[in-house]
Amino acid sequence: MDTTLSVHNPTLIVAAIFLAFVLLELACSAFRQSRSLRRDLLIEIVGSSLLLAVTFPLVMWLSGTVLQHLVPQLKGALVGIPWIAGFVLFLLLDDMTQYWWHRLTHRVPALYALHRAHHSAPYMSIRIVYRNNSFYYLLMPGLWLSGTLIYLGLAPVYYVYLILKMTVIFGAHSSIAWDDKLYGVRALRPLLWLLERTLSTPSTHSAHHGLSADDGITHYKGNFGNLLFFWDILFGTAKITRRRPQAYGIEHLAAASWREELFWPLVRTRRVARAAQPEPEVAQ
Repeated sequence: MDTTLSVHNPTLIVAAIFLAFVLLELACSAFRQSRSLRRDLLIEIVGSSLLLAVTFPLVMWLSGTVLQHLVPQLKGALVGIPWIAGFVLFLLLDDMTQYWWHRLTHRVPALYALHRAHHSAPYMSIRIVYRNNSFYYLLMPGLWLSGTLIYLGLAPVYYVYLILKMTVIFGAHSSIAWDDKLYGVRALRPLLWLLERTLSTPSTHSAHHGLSADDGITHYKGNFGNLLFFWDILFGTAKITRRRPQAYGIEHLAAASWREELFWPLVRTRRVARAAQPEPEVAQ
């Protein structure tokens, strides 16, 4: 891995932004969810810890180590490119591929088992940002491609990109509907029209987490974007209502234990395995 990453490490800044959202939800009495269960806490704490302490550093290290052995001559090869070009590369190779990975996990039942933990929470909150199966991020192409771009010399660009991306993702998952107030400001309407078609917002992303498509708002077959909602606009999976579902969670699937949601396929039960084969048209 390019040693520049350790010099320009965005971890502390991202952690500070995450903490700011936590404090905001606490101040608004929205962090401790009324429907939160012990299993939810275990999934969120264990899942987030595994990603931050194991998966992310492991992927960054492995991608750099493998490339160092295979193509040592390419280390730092992109150092001289314009900063904006490097940023666009991260948008395409990280954010766009994450859109397709996210979309694929909602289409293939076996892959959805790696993502269902993110949707089994009956609430929206900063707490669920990293709530996923322990293998979900390990298999995410965007992380490996980001490690590749860092090896090629774009670590300083990644510093800015990751801070921006995680700020948008934190804001989109937060239980604080910060975009609601903006919708009421007439002078901001043109800007908001553009914003909600460019970046993920609480309104568009909460629709992705809704419990039932029958409410006319929930759209778990779309709104897959992470940093850019533009991918949903571009690839035809967007739904914009400026409203929020009344309930959140997983429709048409039987409950699974916290161990199975975090460690499937290493942990699985026969009962849930049978129930977790939804018809393609209702698979989340």
